Amino acid sequence: FEHFFQLGQMQFQIALHLSFSLCPLPPLSAAANLRPGAEQRVVFITARVHPGETPSSFVCQGIIDFLVSQHPIAKVLRDHLVFKIAPMLNPDGVYLGNYRCSLMGFDLNRHWANPSPWAHPTLHGVKQLIIEMYNNPKINLEFYIDIHAHSTMMNGFMYGNIFEDEERFQRQAVFPKLLCQNAEDFSYSSTSFNRDAVKAGTGRRFLGGLLNDTSYCYTLEVSFYSYVLGGPTSAVPYTEEASMPHSSKNTYPSGYLSV
Repeated sequence: FEHFFQLGQMQFQIALHLSFSLCPLPPLSAAANLRPGAEQRVVFITARVHPGETPSSFVCQGIIDFLVSQHPIAKVLRDHLVFKIAPMLNPDGVYLGNYRCSLMGFDLNRHWANPSPWAHPTLHGVKQLIIEMYNNPKINLEFYIDIHAHSTMMNGFMYGNIFEDEERFQRQAVFPKLLCQNAEDFSYSSTSFNRDAVKAGTGRRFLGGLLNDTSYCYTLEVSFYSYVLGGPTSAVPYTEEASMPHSSKNTYPSGYLSV
């Protein structure tokens, strides 16, 4: 029995590693930014590291659909930035219907510091890609955003890092403040900055310590349920039907932080 168990485990590891290595992560940008040798300003986005947090996929899909649209702001973003998006870091967990862990029982968002190529293949691959970009003098990885969903809090909000450098810490607060000014469902009052030990293995914490001090790393959380505009009785549920004000062609709940 032990022999067959080890053989099955080996085949599983090979299949996972091979499937991820064959899955490209194409950049989303204007062609001029992708020429060999061109300098790149990169925004890296990840989502669905926790399988049960389905709203994170809605947000990620909304971002992708907006960035590939003909909206003038989307065009400006493509002209100036390169977007790398990993929309599902835990595909096996999603397939199995897990809430938080992968097929092998790992919470991937606690293993950024030392991901295993066989136990955490998607995380390992994404981390290697980020490190390659970080070591490339032509690439400036300016933003990292990891999208999650929250089961108890309302609205969208962020977790950011705390740094000893006061100026760097103050700069980290600017982007959430801008989101609060431009997205009615984003709450700056629910946004917090921390360096809790239990969060040390998360993407936000690990990359915040790895990347240079001009980079910004955040966890973006969005409520499973609704956002509140005025008071405790003014909750607006996140629904697909109520979230498509621009076009009935949308196939995602664009009301999730569609800014």
